[in-house]
Amino acid sequence: MKYYLFLISALAVAASSTYAAVLEGRAMPKGIDVSSHQRTIHWKTVKANGVAFAYIKATEGTTYTNPLFSSQYTGATNEGIIRGGYHFARPSESSGAAQANFFLAHGGGWSSDGRTLPGALDIEADCTGISHASMVAWIKDFSNTYHAKTGRYPVIYTFTSWWKTCTGDSSEFGANNPLWISHPGSSIGPLPRGWQFATFWQYSYKGPNPGDQDYFNGSDAGLKRG
Repeated sequence: MKYYLFLISALAVAASSTYAAVLEGRAMPKGIDVSSHQRTIHWKTVKANGVAFAYIKATEGTTYTNPLFSSQYTGATNEGIIRGGYHFARPSESSGAAQANFFLAHGGGWSSDGRTLPGALDIEADCTGISHASMVAWIKDFSNTYHAKTGRYPVIYTFTSWWKTCTGDSSEFGANNPLWISHPGSSIGPLPRGWQFATFWQYSYKGPNPGDQDYFNGSDAGLKRG
């Protein structure tokens, strides 16, 4: 499914824009992303604070599973918070397909139930010794495997600087994979090539709610469409 179907509101962004200015200066659904580092989360309070969605770390590589994933996922669900899992990539350890399958087997699935976000690929690990072509191929392997099993392409979480350094600023993913950009601050900054806007923006590593603080570039209705 093309990313513009995933986020209808972003059609207003000019095609020539390389900055997701649409994210700045207007109200957007608030979210958080958490992992086992957030051992105690009071989801009722999180909901009362206006958080609409949460990404929860499910897996890393092909050996690690978040021991708190089930309780965190259930806690968000019970409060009506739209939630999804994310996978921390370890491209130097095993193939993209192997890690996508591990993720899918341990919480990374997706369904069109109005409360589940597509799985996210957190791609930020050290890329020393991995060529641009190999990294792009690895991400494609993960993405295509996930899509084949769920019918959705995974969200890609990254930093623009990492993307330039480790993929050569590849433009091959913008047509299918929603972008979740990490750029703490008051401005989202430049995006990687291939994306005209970001679907999610991680704007702070701390805030009034547990974990990292995020925005969704769209409406509550768009968020529910997953």
